[in-house]
Amino acid sequence: MSEYDYDLFVIGAGSGGVRASRIAAGHGARVAICEESRVGGTCVIRGCVPKKLLVYASQFAEGFADAAGYGWTVPEPAFSWPELIAAKDREIDRLNQVYLRLLDHAGVDLHLGRGRLVDAHTVEVGEQRFTADKILIAVGGRPWVPDIPGKELGFTSDEAFHLEQLPQRVLIAGAGYIAVEFAGIFNGLGAEVTLAYRRDRILRGFDGDVRQAVEAGMQGRGIEFRYQAAPARLARGDDGVAVTFSDDSSGTYDAVMFATGRAPYTWDLGLEQAGVRTGPGNRIEVDEYSRTSVDSIFAVGDVTDRINLTPVALMEGHAFADTQFGHMDRPVEHADTPAAVFSQPPVGTVGLSEEQARELGFKIRLFRSGFTPMKYTLAGRVEKSLMKLVVDAESDRVLGCHVVGPDAPEMLQGFAVAVRAGLTKADFDRTIGIHPTAAEELVTLRQPLESN
Repeated sequence: MSEYDYDLFVIGAGSGGVRASRIAAGHGARVAICEESRVGGTCVIRGCVPKKLLVYASQFAEGFADAAGYGWTVPEPAFSWPELIAAKDREIDRLNQVYLRLLDHAGVDLHLGRGRLVDAHTVEVGEQRFTADKILIAVGGRPWVPDIPGKELGFTSDEAFHLEQLPQRVLIAGAGYIAVEFAGIFNGLGAEVTLAYRRDRILRGFDGDVRQAVEAGMQGRGIEFRYQAAPARLARGDDGVAVTFSDDSSGTYDAVMFATGRAPYTWDLGLEQAGVRTGPGNRIEVDEYSRTSVDSIFAVGDVTDRINLTPVALMEGHAFADTQFGHMDRPVEHADTPAAVFSQPPVGTVGLSEEQARELGFKIRLFRSGFTPMKYTLAGRVEKSLMKLVVDAESDRVLGCHVVGPDAPEMLQGFAVAVRAGLTKADFDRTIGIHPTAAEELVTLRQPLESN
């Protein structure tokens, strides 16, 4: 008889925690999980899924406008924000029930409430305490808001999905993927959108050509950029929220959204009490097997601040469960992780950017193409797609693949397999393109831009 209540206790029922608990239970472990909110976590409840639904909704206006170029006469469309939010809520409720059934069918015990470490083998949930041979922390992250006067007048991505009405004048503070995605959502649904950023270009960390192409596409849709300026003070005004910026300029908006980053949700988790070491930004430090500084405690997902993407959390949780309960050796591998930004225009990317490749000392060849998507030719829309390959000049291996334009995230999934497999530019060249598609451009690029 085990000395513990469970073989594994998971704190946090988001993507990583649910995956780890189900896989561990499938390996025969006695598993419990706790959750203080709704099962499904950030991605399902207040992140990727509802955001993508709102992105779809925001794209209809553009589709209506483009239809005339294809011979359609479309009556004046009308949009209802409350109806969209109600439909989104129904879908999230459905997915929440799916996750609950997944845990139940896997035989995982669910305890509702905030989990807190007591020691290396004990978790406290409300008034109850549970012991486990191993504990997995998968609590994710939470939006970070700058500490400025009037910050309570703004909202974050968590609240954006529950606004009662669509604001007509929106200021978005930030320039990462959440900021640019919500800028496209509000803009597409009819709002006037201004994006304010303390630096000089959106999507820091992405390839420079990608950043420029997305910015151009957003500007073409009427989104205003205020660079070298961040909100410094918010105040309630007669006509909305009055914002004073760091450059002493000002403006008034119906709503202010803070998309200024996310932080690991480590506060009041009992980490110090249990001896778990944290690093910069309060992230939980882990090794390649997701083990913390305490042998019996592990962590996966955004709380570790490695690569904060849902599929990464799923992979980390799965690898943890296979290693600890499935008698496998599965260290976590983050190399060549593909990513998408559901901006308008959207982005798909995998591997090294041009800038990263240069910083790492590679001699590179660059292949790049910009063209008007076929869909836009009859519509008369002026916007360029971007296709770019970063190639190691010595080995001919494709180090990075970057696409901006319609369906970019969909096409990049397949090319991510190629990049991760280490295929060369010659392998791309030998592949016959599918015509007419945008994706064929990636296998027909022949003339390099430059060498170094």
